[in-house]
Amino acid sequence: MDEDDKQASIIECPLNYSLKDKSGEEIESGKATAQISKEKLSLTTDFGDSMFISLRDILQFTEGEYRIHLSLSSKQKLTLFNLGYRYDDFLRVLVKLHNELIMKDMLMEESIRKSGVETAFEHLDEVGIVLLNGRGELRLYDTAIVLLPYRAEPVRIPYSLLSGVSEEDYTLVLNTESGEKIILSKLGKEFDPVKDNLSKIMNELSLKVQSSLKELIPDADPSIIRRLSRFMKEGKAAKRSDIESVSPKLWGELEKHLELAGIKEEYNSLKSLSQQEKLCIGLKRGLLGDLTGEYIWFLIPIYNTNPKEPGNAVAMEATGEEGKGKATYFFRITSRKDYSALEDLEELHKKTDSFIKEINYCMLAINFRRAPIYLPEEQLSEARYQKYIFAINRIPSLQTLRNHFIGRVIHYNPSQWKEDVMDLLKFNVVARDDKLRWKKSKNQG
Repeated sequence: MDEDDKQASIIECPLNYSLKDKSGEEIESGKATAQISKEKLSLTTDFGDSMFISLRDILQFTEGEYRIHLSLSSKQKLTLFNLGYRYDDFLRVLVKLHNELIMKDMLMEESIRKSGVETAFEHLDEVGIVLLNGRGELRLYDTAIVLLPYRAEPVRIPYSLLSGVSEEDYTLVLNTESGEKIILSKLGKEFDPVKDNLSKIMNELSLKVQSSLKELIPDADPSIIRRLSRFMKEGKAAKRSDIESVSPKLWGELEKHLELAGIKEEYNSLKSLSQQEKLCIGLKRGLLGDLTGEYIWFLIPIYNTNPKEPGNAVAMEATGEEGKGKATYFFRITSRKDYSALEDLEELHKKTDSFIKEINYCMLAINFRRAPIYLPEEQLSEARYQKYIFAINRIPSLQTLRNHFIGRVIHYNPSQWKEDVMDLLKFNVVARDDKLRWKKSKNQG
């Protein structure tokens, strides 16, 4: 971060503005002085009719032809223009401070390994279409690489979703498992430090996974541990079939450690209801890194072609961090309407494989925070949870998890847990509205 950026916590600029309601009709316009500070944008007019906007209330911004368009949480759209020669500086500070807030509220905060690296970039989709390009700051975190464009919102890619990194003429190409690419260029003297740090972090994560697997499966030889670690990159839950392709004994060894983690009984109960070849187990570092160590987690898909039996769900549970209560989370595989009409088991298998891959991706994208998944709308208005509103509005992966969330079953005692699980699964096949969530009955437990 250069010296100018450190000092640019506040900027003032005279401009014109136009405020439109959700129907697109202009409701206010005029001249004002705009000021941006750490978490707010304010417009002051000549006659004291000021406008205060929290940066958290800016849901989306676009710019072009020297105009900045801000979509607000109120459904209104604010356009800023006639900024003159201050346009670029004003936009840079607005995006920078907004992105820093996003980094804080979008669940990305963890230890930074390298920051302040300016780069040119291209973000390509799986068929090579450019999704985003420009210049920005590159940051390397403990578990993800983050790009902060100067004129767009952050892009976060967990290292475990990278299929490979290549070097071409002082350009780094990051390939993801989904087929997308991030191309980083014009790194200047930072090229080698970025490449070396990225390599170091990815190797550290790989060795930590291998070390953890060796502790879990001490009898496995190094070649098996290494092959297994490729399926169980940091945080990813690996399919039973992939693990057994390395060695048929490994799955059973991993299952044994669920008992040591205190969730074997729950796992066995859910397993008895499941399509067992689709089970997944993963390892994840705690949110505080080495301070909280690693925990083991699982995904269990429950479905069949009889729509009257409990199903259309993937159960997720992790051992939890120190001092945290245990709960099992359930997500809907497909729409309730579609599930009731599906009679082809192979089609269900395909949909489930795709959804499990999506859950894996989504949990990595939100760094395994669970509170923003299950909190109901009415609780989000409480002051202590308002930071999650910003995250929910901005993270597609979090929106996906919330849209598919059925409910969670808290562990009070084994019999209560089993009763609640069956009640939730039955509810899920009876309900027709995808927005309905399961709630524990007052008469239960």
